[in-house]
Amino acid sequence: MDSALALIAAVAATLFAADLWRDYRRHPRPHIAAYATGMAMFAVATWALFIGVTFGWTGTLYRTFFLFGAVLNILFLALGSMFLVVGPRAGHVMTIAIGAFAAISVTLTLTVPFQQQLPDGGIPHDVFATGFGPRLFAAIGGGLGATILIVLALVSVFRFWKTNRRLVWGSLLIVAGTFAAAWGGTGLALGDAGGFAFSLLLAVTFIWVGYRVASGSRRLESTS
Repeated sequence: MDSALALIAAVAATLFAADLWRDYRRHPRPHIAAYATGMAMFAVATWALFIGVTFGWTGTLYRTFFLFGAVLNILFLALGSMFLVVGPRAGHVMTIAIGAFAAISVTLTLTVPFQQQLPDGGIPHDVFATGFGPRLFAAIGGGLGATILIVLALVSVFRFWKTNRRLVWGSLLIVAGTFAAAWGGTGLALGDAGGFAFSLLLAVTFIWVGYRVASGSRRLESTS
């Protein structure tokens, strides 16, 4: 079941990422680039998950899955919302901060040794040791990214409720997708991997629909 759900999520994330990059080619905007980058990372992570649970894990495969699925992807989705809701100046500041965060987290995720061997099947958890390492940066990246998305959704509710309901609902759907991913990641961290693949599928679906709704609202504004 995990293998089938991971495959569906990987295909959906790949189609979404391709859709975003097509949008970016037609209308180059920083929020589209950020969402596209985050979803491309999501696609890479879910393909790594599918390969790992189906054919077995390797060190490189797990590090790829962890880096793009647990550490960086939510931050880049949050960056897209920062550009979309707050504006370019805040988005550029956040881009610089993410660049510094990514430089450290990529180095750690690719070099820190595992504290235990990878399992033959299933979805691994607690492979990295606690402390200053990949798990800490996953908690920071996921927690900070989710917090930014939630705060910006609340900003959208209060700021655009009367003037732009589509942007409000799009932001809330993106938050729902973030919560779905966080739910799966929390369960995985606690040793319960049963719903992880399903959470990824829910996350891709909600975020894709939310992006379409929110971006559609901005196109309507630009033509009015």
